[in-house]
Amino acid sequence: MKPHHRIFFIQFAVALSVGAFLSRLPDLQRKFGLAEGELGLLLAVLSLGVLCGLTFSVRFIERLGARKTAFVTVFGASLFLALIPWMPSAPSAVPLFFIAGIFTGAFEINANIETDRHEALLGYRIMSRAHGMWSLGFCLTALVAAGMRQAAVSIELHTFLTLVIVLIAGSIVFSGIENAPKRRDAHPGHAPLIAFPTIGLLPLCLVGAAPLLAEGASVDWSAIYMRDVFAVEPFVGGLGVTIFSLLIAIGRLGMDPVIDRFNPRPVAITLLGITAIGVVMVATATHPVVALAGFGMTGIGCSSVYPLAISAAARRRDRPAPVSVAALGQTTFLVFFAGPPLLGFVAEHLGIRFSYWAVVPVLAAALLVTRALAADPAPVTGRPEPVQPHG
Repeated sequence: MKPHHRIFFIQFAVALSVGAFLSRLPDLQRKFGLAEGELGLLLAVLSLGVLCGLTFSVRFIERLGARKTAFVTVFGASLFLALIPWMPSAPSAVPLFFIAGIFTGAFEINANIETDRHEALLGYRIMSRAHGMWSLGFCLTALVAAGMRQAAVSIELHTFLTLVIVLIAGSIVFSGIENAPKRRDAHPGHAPLIAFPTIGLLPLCLVGAAPLLAEGASVDWSAIYMRDVFAVEPFVGGLGVTIFSLLIAIGRLGMDPVIDRFNPRPVAITLLGITAIGVVMVATATHPVVALAGFGMTGIGCSSVYPLAISAAARRRDRPAPVSVAALGQTTFLVFFAGPPLLGFVAEHLGIRFSYWAVVPVLAAALLVTRALAADPAPVTGRPEPVQPHG
């Protein structure tokens, strides 16, 4: 297995756990007896944990190294997500949501920084493909979840089996991870304890956050949307997540050569436009097939805009790359995890269709600042560093 393929698997493994958990949110909602707004509060706790992980973990990740960080963050997130359905009530699950969020935020920094460094080694873009592995994992686990729900397999057993798979596969793959060297033109400073966005980074934050809001709405609420609006069978309801994840995976896995040829900004403009069309299709759908097609369009559109924003942040020279990536991740993943809870409140008071309309203005705002995505070549820096004793 090539070194960067092991980094790809970090994304894939976490997606298996997060996807299995989020695909079973309707069952968790019923188990705990929650309204949409109350479920949204639990997801907000997860968002708070992600924010803390992104804000405070940069220095610890640099100290641990890529391999050890992969073990800690991937296994930690998978374990606590698997424990949540076993809790007797929503209040008892709150600490687990928060801790799972911390590990998820830290994983994001580690995976993106290592992908950017391997991208520099290879001399061509792989960031979109790395995130494509997240989407592929999400697609597979969503498809399995749809079958599990149809077969009335409990959420407890489902998430436990997912944890076992991640532990076994991760133990094999992560043991061979090597620390990639920093980019030759990287900022020489040390990572601070706390990472916050700068004014110059804010346009990139908006570009990255807009498709993640659409992604969060599609992933977290599609099953509930299909159930409440069209009263479909559980398997059909789960197809919204599956189709979205499949098409976002296809888009990400094949988009890197397109970006190298046409440059980031025109690609981002096109994809954001496709995302807006897909969201409007979902909001106005009068038949389940139209809604599923809308989720598919949204998946294609969301595919590579966030990876483009991550690459642009990692290549900025005003601060060390891990700090810029962490700061961007704060904003974007706060939107990814906090957006759906807010949309849940919108759904509870104005209807679930209107919650999808609320995504459109954010996409329009992102289109206005795509100039922040500058075409920047990825210089080759050398061979991977050997694994250090601490990493």
